[in-house]
Amino acid sequence: MFLSHLTLEHFRNYRALSHDFAAPFTLIQGRNAQGKTNLLEAIHYLATSKSSHARAENEVVGWSAAGEPIPYSRIRGVVQQRAGDVELEILFSYRGDAGSYAKQVRVNNVNRRGVDLIGNLRAVLFLPEDVVLVSGSPAERRRYLDIALCQIDRNYTQHLSHYQKVTTQRNSLLRQLREENANYRDPGIVAQLRFWDEQLVEHGAFVLARRYGFLARLDPAARGLHRELSAGLETLQLVYQPSFDPGFLGEADYRRLANGDITPHTGRLPDSSLTVAALQETFQKKLESRRSRELAAGATLYGPHRDDLAFLVNERDLRTYGSRGQQRTGALALKLAEVQAMTAETGESPILLLDDVMSELDAQRRATLLAALHGVPQAVVTTTDWEDFSPAFRAQAQLLHVDGGVLCPASPS
Repeated sequence: MFLSHLTLEHFRNYRALSHDFAAPFTLIQGRNAQGKTNLLEAIHYLATSKSSHARAENEVVGWSAAGEPIPYSRIRGVVQQRAGDVELEILFSYRGDAGSYAKQVRVNNVNRRGVDLIGNLRAVLFLPEDVVLVSGSPAERRRYLDIALCQIDRNYTQHLSHYQKVTTQRNSLLRQLREENANYRDPGIVAQLRFWDEQLVEHGAFVLARRYGFLARLDPAARGLHRELSAGLETLQLVYQPSFDPGFLGEADYRRLANGDITPHTGRLPDSSLTVAALQETFQKKLESRRSRELAAGATLYGPHRDDLAFLVNERDLRTYGSRGQQRTGALALKLAEVQAMTAETGESPILLLDDVMSELDAQRRATLLAALHGVPQAVVTTTDWEDFSPAFRAQAQLLHVDGGVLCPASPS
């Protein structure tokens, strides 16, 4: 999988860009706020159909679009795959109402849904602010898992979408029943909830099982990479923290996991025991046994939308006890492990997108990162300083300079 061409029109600060990628490594240098991150965002947009930065999609439409008869923004890419080239396009068209834009997706010039775009190009993006994967809220870590798995497995995308819709509907019903002071033992109430329970369990168990399976690949890869990044001084462990005991751990171990105190040998479920059917049964029982609690809360309290992922270094929670540098190293190890896990799952390596990561790494971590880059077929890396990269690396990379949304070849002295 190789992104051979990228076209941008009125995207962020790019009025017009047409660029051919000519080498496995592309190194883009420029001062801050010149368009380095915007270019990586555009590539990631083609992979995931969502922005890594914007809260609303009209935010990506550049000011230059105002000069068009009908304002618009476009991202277009050509991806080389084993079966041949695939052309991907995202078009934002002005609706005419309060600056709102409609998003249209095309694959090989055929209109498609956003979900149909995902998987044609896979990308792993690491930004300086990705330290929030460790230090931020559980929602940040759930979002990370969902973005990665949606690129890998279309079934996951569909189950996740259904699960999110069912959760919204079920929460609405629970709020209504709470306002009505409903009795959770009432047969009519039980029947109403059971309808949504069945769908919640069906889709939620798949999401949960798929996350566990992905973590089983991520954990050993991240552990090895983190060991190299920390010069062998630290041991990283990724621990999935479910909102209910899935039934594969002993009760004492589950209590320790829920409290963030878990030892390496109990932190991961055995693959041979992990089945969707078993999870569905356990999930269903949990909902039935906590019916009164959910009615009192007016919300769905159990399921993958309430789960978390813990980063432990030397058996201590990195979120609580880790320094900023340790948290950044943990996040970087996770992203590099994602490249390995995604390759193992799909048989194709994703594009690695790194935004100005070298500036905050010491010599040891820089060397480890550069070594990891040689394991991917394509990487697009940004920097403010050419000297962050060795002459040997620069000699084998396509060197570009960006200034004010204009990209051009570069030859650093």
